[in-house]
Amino acid sequence: MELQLDQVTKQYGEKLAVDRLDMSLEPGVYGLLGANGAGKTTLMRLICDILNPTSGVISYCHQDIHQMGEQYRNILGYLPQKFGYYPEFTALRFLLYMSALKGLDRTAAAERSIELLKLTGLLQEKDKKIKTFSGGMQRRLGIAQAMLNDPYILVLDEPTSGLDPKERVRFRNLISSFSKDKIVLLSTHIVADVEYIADKIFIMKEGRFIKTGTLEEIISETEGIVWECEVSPVMAASMEEKYTIVNVKRKGDKTILRIVSEERPSKDAVKTEATLEDIYLHYFSREGEEPYGTAVSF
Repeated sequence: MELQLDQVTKQYGEKLAVDRLDMSLEPGVYGLLGANGAGKTTLMRLICDILNPTSGVISYCHQDIHQMGEQYRNILGYLPQKFGYYPEFTALRFLLYMSALKGLDRTAAAERSIELLKLTGLLQEKDKKIKTFSGGMQRRLGIAQAMLNDPYILVLDEPTSGLDPKERVRFRNLISSFSKDKIVLLSTHIVADVEYIADKIFIMKEGRFIKTGTLEEIISETEGIVWECEVSPVMAASMEEKYTIVNVKRKGDKTILRIVSEERPSKDAVKTEATLEDIYLHYFSREGEEPYGTAVSF
């Protein structure tokens, strides 16, 4: 089982949303990390065959997904960032309706819907209208509908957007539990979502992958760019204008700064081990993104 992208490009007028991407995915969890406008959603819509590439080919097991048509859609599960639902429907009725759209047998659909409601912690809420659900419950229902056909490929676009930390953790655990023998592609701008569960991470910017690899590989490649130093408040204010400051901590009349910089920010600065958050800020700090922000898309 392999999903492969070969020089895939998507262009809108003069704008290259996705720029000659190569990507090879086998069963596992893949994190797609980047800021607003990086091209993540466009890439995921291409993988879901919602958009056609301007050039290049996306193939599954060496077959062009566009030519596979319904055969490909039968093995695909998709949770878009803006998950549409019918507010007057109950959770169970909604899943049964989505099952019908996906062509599932009625008996099998009923069994699968109950199974997924149980897995997502919504079984007790199955007869409640979706309009009464919290954001976290709606996102869990969203992943349930994406899993109805037991897909080999599961594509999740900003699945934890707008959720509180507790719901984000629950959702990550849910995704991990579904990932056995599946290709799971998770798009997000929230670093923690991929830091804990992704087998491989793709950092995307301006339609290109600027870093790819395991968490350990990405961190090791950027070794030596994170510093800590203890300075006066006046010096701290000056350095905040010049450098990417990851963390500020007060210590008496001094300020301890954690700085991401390819050069030593001060003669007393000491190198420290990098994290994925540090690396994210290194590439995106000028774009107004917060790595642990809430309802922002890309």
